[in-house]
Amino acid sequence: MGFIDSRKRWEPSMVLVTGGSGLVGRAIQHVINEEGGGKDGEEWIFLSSKDADLMNKEETQAVFQKHKPTHVIHLAAMVGGLFKNMRVNLDFWRNNIYINDNVLQAAHEVDAVKVVSCLSTCIFPDKTTYPIDETMIHNGPPHASNFGYSYAKRMIDVHNRAYFEQYGRSYTSVIPTNVFGPHDNFNIEDGHVLPGLIHKAYRAQKEGKPLVVWGSGTPRRQFIYSLDLARLVLWVVRDYNEVEPIILSVGEEEEVSIKEAAEAVVRALDFKEEVVYDTDKSDGQFKKTASNAKLMRYLPNFAFTPFEKALKETCDWFVANYDNARK
Repeated sequence: MGFIDSRKRWEPSMVLVTGGSGLVGRAIQHVINEEGGGKDGEEWIFLSSKDADLMNKEETQAVFQKHKPTHVIHLAAMVGGLFKNMRVNLDFWRNNIYINDNVLQAAHEVDAVKVVSCLSTCIFPDKTTYPIDETMIHNGPPHASNFGYSYAKRMIDVHNRAYFEQYGRSYTSVIPTNVFGPHDNFNIEDGHVLPGLIHKAYRAQKEGKPLVVWGSGTPRRQFIYSLDLARLVLWVVRDYNEVEPIILSVGEEEEVSIKEAAEAVVRALDFKEEVVYDTDKSDGQFKKTASNAKLMRYLPNFAFTPFEKALKETCDWFVANYDNARK
């Protein structure tokens, strides 16, 4: 089970992107508009929360009926960093379940031929062997800190399998590791680790204060540049023919500690003050090392942007767009 007829080729298409104004949506727009990543016959619609409340079934159906997409890239979600997840796991579960069910069903009702949903490596079991791969998603419960979001995202895989089994739908999902880049959410309290570090370092520099990194700095993460992820998502939409998910990530050897990431931010921003670690704050999951072996079998020559280069470009964008950046 799980393979779509590979003879189906890319044809003129209406591609609808939910969460189109977020980090990955903006990156896809950049690749399409600035890098010539679009193809003849494609029409692209990037939805934001202003276009429809995807937690509302009727609004979701209405926007899908309006555009009648042939292909959907589903990025919309309630998201947040470790500490926000720990506070409101129920909200993360309920809101994301509503969004995902509404989007997939609306896509089915307009006869969309393909849906690609974006998951997260947090869906994997907390207690597992490493590296994790696509076969291990349902092997045990996720980390307790963000179980609401993790289970909601994990259920998309169940959704996809059910749509394929019952209707033959080509609905699949991608699992990126930690995404960062321009247009990220740089909120210090509730954002993800890297944009939060960038904002904290920028502000500490302005105030002549130390950069305070929450936790010990020892947890390890793989980071993928949003533009690299966007290029890979376009490939998945056009050429990946499995219902089974695929991890989109740099290799295991590219994993860095939070301390190393903080030091890279310091270099990128030319930060001159002290760096201190607040070990009273939770570290969260120590590591979730993912294998990109499946991706490399498909795209052995894909060149990821080096971490330091991507981070410098992200920091430069944040400084240049500070007044309008999400903070």
